[in-house]
Amino acid sequence: MERNDIKKTSSETAQIPVYKQSAEYAIEHDELPVYRESFRVNMACRDVLEAAIHENYHDYCLDTGKAAAQVAAQFGMERMAYVLANTVRAFDHDGRISRDNKAWAQTVPVCTDTDEWGHERSRYFLVSQVNPGLVDLLVSRVREELAKEKDAPEKRPSVLEKIQKNKAAIQAKTAEKKLPGQER
Repeated sequence: MERNDIKKTSSETAQIPVYKQSAEYAIEHDELPVYRESFRVNMACRDVLEAAIHENYHDYCLDTGKAAAQVAAQFGMERMAYVLANTVRAFDHDGRISRDNKAWAQTVPVCTDTDEWGHERSRYFLVSQVNPGLVDLLVSRVREELAKEKDAPEKRPSVLEKIQKNKAAIQAKTAEKKLPGQER
């Protein structure tokens, strides 16, 4: 498989859900096209992750915020986290990846998906063309962003918005109560 075999726009790519089941499961449930599309997008995400790390690493410093934002804009946080967690799990033996990131990767559900020869298919979308220490830095940043998303309260309407809605509702009710020919 080629490394750049996806030709979709960013918005289309971000809309493709992460398929978290094995190929065998996909075959049994007639979901093979969905599995294949998700697999291709995972590999494209890997390529963009590697490129983002290369582009944002200057003078022995990685701009993790910019790199994460580039990838998230194209693939979404869920897919980026999935690909990175898969990578960290595969490099569990590497001391350049922190214990915290290794523990986090174990919490992200990644299915075992072996082919007929016993090879793990998820190895195709490992972020392996960059230094694992840089991957670790990016994973730390992604974990921070995920925590912010999780802890951020949902946008609640302001008091002013509530008052304006109530005022509009009251005006609508009074307009309904007016009978034709009656004046105030």
